[in-house]
Amino acid sequence: MTLPGDPIMLLSFVNTKLRDEYPSLDELCDSLGADPEEIKDKLAKVNYAYDEELNKFV
Repeated sequence: MTLPGDPIMLLSFVNTKLRDEYPSLDELCDSLGADPEEIKDKLAKVNYAYDEELNKFV
């Protein structure tokens, strides 16, 4: 599966998946074959960071 390239679309996609299907970013990335650091870096550019306790980007 290809992740959205646009950071805001990526944010929406990832947070929806985390809310509905995955208990952690690592499990989501393992399932999709994605690099969690790449996602974190891309979303940091639009001022979002992963909150492990909330299991979402805020």
